Amino acid sequence: MKKLLSETDGTMNTIIGKDTVITGTIDVKGGLRVDGTAKGKVICDDSITIGSTGVVESEIEASTVIIAGRLVGNIAAAEKVELQAKCEVDGDIHTKSLVIEQGAVFCGACNMKGSQPDLGFLSRERQETVPAMDHDDENN
Repeated sequence: MKKLLSETDGTMNTIIGKDTVITGTIDVKGGLRVDGTAKGKVICDDSITIGSTGVVESEIEASTVIIAGRLVGNIAAAEKVELQAKCEVDGDIHTKSLVIEQGAVFCGACNMKGSQPDLGFLSRERQETVPAMDHDDENN
């Protein structure tokens, strides 16, 4: 595991190199990049990036999670999860914002709790009484 000092804001960034395997709980202040293998639990108060060679078999708690490699485990991201084109994710996601690029593989459930679409033209009370569209009715 290597630590780098970010020139922009002075926070510590941690890199788990390509041939490194870490097992257990990883608790990082600042950003984390995983190009190797991590097993256990990963907690980060900033962003976690799983590189294209990265394999993570753990639960993840972070502000932002960007995945280009492989993840087996659940994600709890306070802000955003981004699944890049060739990634594979097998687990559930809890976040405010989710971006899935074409080619990403995601097997799990996503909960964007607390986020409700803003229809703008309807009052909040009216939005709550509008029935959900039944997809079977569209095909008839």
